[in-house]
Amino acid sequence: MTGDDESGRPALRSSRWYEGDGLRAFSHRARTRQLGYLPQEHLGKPVIAVLNTWSDINPCHSHLRERAQAVKRGVWQAGGFPLEFPVATLSETFQKPTPMLYRNLLAMEAEELLRSYPVDGAVLLGGCDKTTPALLMGAASADLPAVFVPAGPMLPGHWRDQVLGSGTDMWKYWDDKRAGLIGDCEMAELESGLARSAGHCMTMGTASTLTAAAEALGMTMPGASSIPAVDSAHERMAAASGARIVELVLRELKPSAILTSEAYEDAVTTVLALGGSTNAVIHLIAMAGRSGVRLTLDDFDRLARTVPVLANVRPGGRYLMEDFHFAGGLPGLLSRITGLLHLDRPTVGHASLREQLAGAAVHDDDVIRSAGDALAGEGGIAVLRGNLCPDGAVIKHIAAEQDLLTHTGPAVVFDDYKTLQATVNDPGLGITADSVLVLRNSGPLGGPGMPEYGMLPIPDHLLKQGVRDMVRISDARMSGTSYGACVLHVAPESYVGGPLALVRTGDPITLDVPARTLSLDVPDAELDRRRAELKAPPARYGRGYGALYQEQITQADTGCDFRFLAAPGQVPEPYAG
Repeated sequence: MTGDDESGRPALRSSRWYEGDGLRAFSHRARTRQLGYLPQEHLGKPVIAVLNTWSDINPCHSHLRERAQAVKRGVWQAGGFPLEFPVATLSETFQKPTPMLYRNLLAMEAEELLRSYPVDGAVLLGGCDKTTPALLMGAASADLPAVFVPAGPMLPGHWRDQVLGSGTDMWKYWDDKRAGLIGDCEMAELESGLARSAGHCMTMGTASTLTAAAEALGMTMPGASSIPAVDSAHERMAAASGARIVELVLRELKPSAILTSEAYEDAVTTVLALGGSTNAVIHLIAMAGRSGVRLTLDDFDRLARTVPVLANVRPGGRYLMEDFHFAGGLPGLLSRITGLLHLDRPTVGHASLREQLAGAAVHDDDVIRSAGDALAGEGGIAVLRGNLCPDGAVIKHIAAEQDLLTHTGPAVVFDDYKTLQATVNDPGLGITADSVLVLRNSGPLGGPGMPEYGMLPIPDHLLKQGVRDMVRISDARMSGTSYGACVLHVAPESYVGGPLALVRTGDPITLDVPARTLSLDVPDAELDRRRAELKAPPARYGRGYGALYQEQITQADTGCDFRFLAAPGQVPEPYAG
């Protein structure tokens, strides 16, 4: 916006491209005629960018072409002019080595598209794990009015008499196959029943966690994050989002007014109450940084000690996202922790979160528990410190076998994921249920991109003995649909000389989740000697985007953003004349 026009309405940013007698304005109008639009369709109206992460290879987003049309319908009905922009699609299921390598690329693309084109506001369509934080990071940096439209969870999976949760049951039945409990015929049936529709994972994985965080932040329409992708309510929500963004443009309500420190604290509280994905730690820290808000691991740890886990949703619970939605969705859950929230802050849908939650209710007390019947008295994520992770590590302890949360065992070290895959079943390694599996060189630089390797496979011979969990430690991430006593995000990572690089097979390691500690039980003098012998590994990339990534990426505890994107400072508006 650039002040008020003669009608008293705020002057539109897009008018700098379209209004006036100069050559450039004439050219912009002529090229818009070339697109087939009449003057009355767009002149003097808020121009809304619809950023769409649809693609043929992203099953989480395969319905977003249709949802983009619903958004446009809402924009037109509210008196705006929508323009759809295809942006990078980050498919968790297909992109290698990991879409986390490209989260910041999409964030940069979203920011620069909004900055460089004649748009007044944006509707952001995403949902697969990295698209939610990437789009919101870009929108926060551009600071134009924006609404996020979550892709929504897919339908529950089915196999024989079992209801399946994508990701979570994939890991479970894959281990059953390795243990010899089921065979190829059963796996073929599971392959066709695990993911039945468009939409992201319908467990409380990273996708559901982050879209819920987006709603808690105030960047979606109320209740939007849990609507099943193929439900007609999802299309109605998309149309309502299109109508809402026009109002936000006219009110000049920008992300900077919504994405406050209070909003981020409430998002953390929400993630903890959901028993959500550990990946939310990295993404929320990065998102907050783009909003000029300092969010740290200590904030997660502080809040985790006061927030009960209320969402009885897999992998930490019993149900799936469709059950959660019809039990009351996020508004229902938040209505049960209002005493922990900042209720007077604005959202895109209401003047305050308090107003947004008025009338919210829970319809199934087993799916969304009360504080007196919580799944756990503390948040589902714990932050660990110690000589093995001086800058922190995380564990989703609600999804681990509880007797492993205090454990000492000998390390079995793997230097990379390929070696792990090739050798973990070797009897010569002497792996027992008490061993601590350690994977290194899988962090932001070492991975590269910090892939979801953190749910290290349990050796076949132990699976056949009935072992289903072990203590596992890495500088990698793991899927939010995963489970187990997996310590993740060890910082600093081994690739840059973090303490994980010093561990040797046989070293005793102690995990103590109640005390929030992770320690390598080796004398300091010996660790100093090993550190002196370390040699810096060669760079992963010699050119291209990868070279930019390795130059600019930060560590897990600070959000894995690019330094130049997270840096403070102003970016000038482009001259359009």
